[in-house]
Amino acid sequence: MSSSAARLTRQWTTWGPVVAAVALGLAWGRDLPGFAVVLIALCLIAAVLAAVHHAEVVAHRVGEPFGSLVLAVAVTVIEVGLIVTLMAGGGGDKTSTYARDTVFAAVMITCNGIVGLSLLVAALRNRVASFNAEGSGGALATVCTLATMTLVLPSFTTSHPGPEFSSAQLAFAAVASLCLYGVFVTVQTFRHRDYFLPVATGDRGVPESEDEHAEPPTDRETWAGLGLLLLALVAVVGNAKLVSPTIEDGVQSAGLPQAVVGVVIALMVLLPETLAAVRAARRDRMQTSLNLAYGSAIASIGLTIPAIALASIWLSGPLVLGLGPVHMVLLVLTAVVSALTVVPGRATLLQGGVHLSIFAAFVFLSLSP
Repeated sequence: MSSSAARLTRQWTTWGPVVAAVALGLAWGRDLPGFAVVLIALCLIAAVLAAVHHAEVVAHRVGEPFGSLVLAVAVTVIEVGLIVTLMAGGGGDKTSTYARDTVFAAVMITCNGIVGLSLLVAALRNRVASFNAEGSGGALATVCTLATMTLVLPSFTTSHPGPEFSSAQLAFAAVASLCLYGVFVTVQTFRHRDYFLPVATGDRGVPESEDEHAEPPTDRETWAGLGLLLLALVAVVGNAKLVSPTIEDGVQSAGLPQAVVGVVIALMVLLPETLAAVRAARRDRMQTSLNLAYGSAIASIGLTIPAIALASIWLSGPLVLGLGPVHMVLLVLTAVVSALTVVPGRATLLQGGVHLSIFAAFVFLSLSP
């Protein structure tokens, strides 16, 4: 990248979160006309892209797999904040499924959309995408366990009518999810960190990204990047809250199911992960892409469910977590196909296409259940 392009990137990634935050402050609590909603949406996109850049700055400093963890947690903070703010806005039964719909959409997007797209990019570039089966397999097992405990079991428990947990069951699920997430992070970053590092490909050794040839950012640049990352996250949460009424009205006007709102929310907050994962796959670092995808799914469940459980103390209305039969089938299909993809440690164009077809089925059935 030329020096002028680098300066331009630094400028917009610095001012983007600031402008988005200022727009959030000016628009908060107001009824926005159509053109204002468009401007807020543009600020939201700028804040998301800036968040990706600053997360990568911090990641370049701390290295893998800490870098993937930084972005995964950052994106999940966006998701949790957005879900809680939407549910706190009221709506009773209307918002009772936001947490379930958003978390399940995040699982489908990460495990099928991001994984499938990354495999497609990596396979088109190198014919075969290579990754570490031990680390990816452990991450996938964690995703499946968390998804089953929090999204499937509520449909079968009998202590509370409907697809809901009782208070005790919700507390158990929240604590279990948080503990399992903590164990995963410990294994990923300390106990078995080598399981989550990019693997050697043929005789070329471990692939290097373009950023690894550059000097790591200084302490000042890292702290500045972290501060701008946090500012960008606040701007994303706030601006997404501002445009959410327009999304809800659009979904209602189009006669689409309410679950589509959760899908749109998940697509918005996972855009940084998608961009970062595809970029890593293009650089022949498929393990980093899987770290981002599965790490985001784990964080989405392991952090969102405890946060929603805590927020349910003061939030009014029911909290529906149990999936319906169609979504359960998609979850089981995702688990089986993902296991067959991960176990060999190598994947081709076919596996990428299979995952993307499952993701397409999820989107279509969300629009036309």
